This record gives sequence, C-alpha cells and structure tokens, in this order.
Amino acid sequence: MRHFALRLAAALLAPVAILHPVAARCEAAPAEERLAHISVTTLGTSGPAVILIPGLASPRAVWDGVAPELAKTHRVYLVQVNGFGGDAAGDNAKPGMLEGIAADLNGYIARHKIAKPAIIGHSMGGLLAMMMGARYPAATGSVLVVDSLPFFSLLFDPGMTVERARPFAEQARDRTLATPAATAPVTSDPGGIWSNTPEGRIKVANWGAKAAPAATAQALYEVMTTDLRPELSKITAKRFTVLYATGAGPQAKTIWEGGYVGSPARLVPIADSWHFIMLDQPKAFADALREFLGER
Repeated sequence: MRHFALRLAAALLAPVAILHPVAARCEAAPAEERLAHISVTTLGTSGPAVILIPGLASPRAVWDGVAPELAKTHRVYLVQVNGFGGDAAGDNAKPGMLEGIAADLNGYIARHKIAKPAIIGHSMGGLLAMMMGARYPAATGSVLVVDSLPFFSLLFDPGMTVERARPFAEQARDRTLATPAATAPVTSDPGGIWSNTPEGRIKVANWGAKAAPAATAQALYEVMTTDLRPELSKITAKRFTVLYATGAGPQAKTIWEGGYVGSPARLVPIADSWHFIMLDQPKAFADALREFLGER
C-alpha cells in the first residue's frame, strides 16, 4: 500500500517536475478580469453561479468538456491561476500563493455580488475549493472536489505531518526550478498516471510545459505543506462532494477515505479513471457534475 502511494505521488508530481515551462503567453479571453493571483473569464449570462478552478500547472481549458454546456443554464466563472496556461507568475512566485488565490476569489465574489456559488476545483483547485468553504463560508454555496486530498503529502505516508513533508516539498520546488526548459511540444506518450489514455497524457504534459517555473515551484511547495484536515469541519456548504479516480483499484478507496475520515465530505468514486477524471470519463464526470448541481 505505501509503495503504491509513493508511486502515485511521484506520478502526480511528474507533469510539472519533469516538464519545465516554455516562454509563452495566452491571448486574453473576452471579459477577462485579472487580479494579483488569478484571472477570471465568464460564460453564460444567467442562472446559478458555478466557479471552476483548474489544478496545478493546468489552464482553464481543463474544463472545456463541461463549461459550454454548463453555460446554457448557469453563469460560469472560469478561474486561471497566474503563471499557469502561459500567463506570467506575478505574485504567485512568492510565498502565500494559495492564501492569495483564495483571498482574490473571495474578493471577486463579493465585488460582483455572486450569491452562494458552487465552487468546483480539480487537484490543487480542489484544495482551494475546500479552503474557500472553510475560510470564506459566506462566499461558498457548495464545494465539489475533483481528485484531491485535503493534505497531498498523505500519499507519501498516511502518518505524514506538515513538518515531515517540508523537506520533500523543498526538493520538489528546487527540482522544478532547476529542470531545463522544454524546447518543443510533447507529441508522444510521456507515460504516467495522470490519464488512462495516451492522448490525455500528452495533453496534460503540454499543459504542464506552459506553466511558469516560479509559479509551479511555489504551488508544489504549498500544496505539499498545506493540511486542511483540521478545517474540514468548518465547511458548512449545502453540499461537499469529492470525486476520486479509481485507477489505483481498491487502494484508491483506502487512500481517499483515510484522507477525509471524520469530515462532512461525501466521497464518490469514478470508475476507470486516473487523475484527470474529466479527460478519462467525460460522460461519468458530466453526470456527476449535474448530480452535484442538483440537475439529476
């Protein structure tokens, strides 16, 4: 079990630890609002609010499979973390990245008078969704976490603490900064367990390659040293659901149930999937999303 968890942790870190960013910048989407730590674009004009947060080194394009359909019945807010997707890192090159993102998002919700949005996050985005629910309950209507633990470093050891995780986090941060830049897009299967298809793994690898090194390195460090388990009981959102990948087999249930033990979260396995559930099982993911939003 511990051997598997170590392999899983290493594989989930691989997209950003191996593929160093290329110098690139995305063209700004219409109606984009830029803040110190994030940018936000919108889809749809009416309906309940849904905020979508991608994961570490991932752009908002992670949600392309569900966002347009959601926008037919919801006001959709697509977050992108500065430094990911080709954007400049800005303040995300400095400590306090996760707290800064959550504060920016809370301010955005208040400024635009967004009433009790559903906050949905994948990977690091899931950690941020839980952070919003625990620390900014007035700004959070419901929380959906997609394949994220409240303390990532539990994958190394179920008895891990923040202090014990810190040296590993420092190594991951330094290794990311020291990795040579990619010189060309990834066109062949890089392997790993981010997705269960070659196409998915290639897509994830290219997303990771476009992220700014300083932002990726800082995010790695903070994700690995942030333990939200003591705060989960503060999440009083109407719904708190966790979707998790089952590619690991029976071990996945053990890992996720252990990570959320004693919390108010409802755990939902998604069969035949790895970390990027939305790429591996788009229909099952869309169905689970609709159920979470009360549409099924």
